[in-house]
Amino acid sequence: MVDHLANTEINSQRIAAVENCFGASGQPLAVPGRVLLGEGILTKECRKKPKPRIFFLFNDILVYGSIVINKRKYNSQHIIPLEDVTLETLPDTLQMKNRWMIKTSKKSFVVSAASLTERKEWISHLEECIRHLLSKTGRQPSTEHAAPWIPDKATDICMRCTQTKFSTLTRRHHCRKCGFVVCGDCSRQRFLMPRLSPKPLRVCNLCYRQLLAEQKKEAEADCRHVEQYRSAIPGYEPSSGDDSDKSDDYKVDQWPADTEFYTSEVSWSSFHS
Repeated sequence: MVDHLANTEINSQRIAAVENCFGASGQPLAVPGRVLLGEGILTKECRKKPKPRIFFLFNDILVYGSIVINKRKYNSQHIIPLEDVTLETLPDTLQMKNRWMIKTSKKSFVVSAASLTERKEWISHLEECIRHLLSKTGRQPSTEHAAPWIPDKATDICMRCTQTKFSTLTRRHHCRKCGFVVCGDCSRQRFLMPRLSPKPLRVCNLCYRQLLAEQKKEAEADCRHVEQYRSAIPGYEPSSGDDSDKSDDYKVDQWPADTEFYTSEVSWSSFHS
C-alpha cells in the first residue's frame, strides 16, 4: 500500500491537509516517499491528567498534537521517527483501558485507545512500519528509552523519601532519569544526559548517585584503555602519581531506580506495604 500511495495526488492532498491543520506552528511534513497511512484520536496520559491527542501515522514518522478544533486546527506538534520507537502493551487500570506505551530515546509516554480492536490496529500498523524501516536501514531496534513520567496524581507523597507530602506550597518534580514524582529536597541535583537534552536535567538523588557511579566507571575504563595503549609503546615509562581514592559502594535502602511502575499491575499504595 505504501508503494502504491507514494507520490500520488491523493497522498499529497492528505499530507497538505494535515500541514494546514497545524498551520505555521507545525513543521513541513511533505517529503518524497512519505505516505500518510492513518489517523485517530488517542488519550495520552499527561502529567496532570489524561488528555485527547490527535495522532497521524506516516510510513516513517508518528506525528501528534493537541486538538483545538477537530479536523480543522491542531497545535503543539510533535514528530517521532518510527525507527526510534518501541511499543509495550500495558495492563488496564480503573481509569484507563486499552493502554500501551510508546517508548523512544528522548521521550516515552502512555496512550490508550477507545477499544481493544483499535489498540490492536494501531500497534499492528506501527510495528509493521517499524519493521519495514529497520529492514531498509539495517538498524537494530532501539534498546535505550527515556523513562515515562509518572502522573502527578499517582502519589501525594515523594516517591523517594516517602516523607514529604505535596501541597500547594510543596511542588511536585519529576526525575528525568527514572520518571518518579519527587520533592525538591530529593531532586536538587542536575546531570547532563546528552541523549535527552544538551543541558543538565533534574534528577533524583538516587539516580544522581547511580549516574555518577556509571560516569566514574566509564572514566576508569577509558584510563585502562589508555594505559594498555601506552604499555604497548616501546620505551614508554609512565610518571608516578597519587592513587585515587576508592569510595565505598553506595548503600541505598530505597526502592531501586529500575522499579517498573507502569507494568507492575499494582496501585501506588502497594509500594508502602
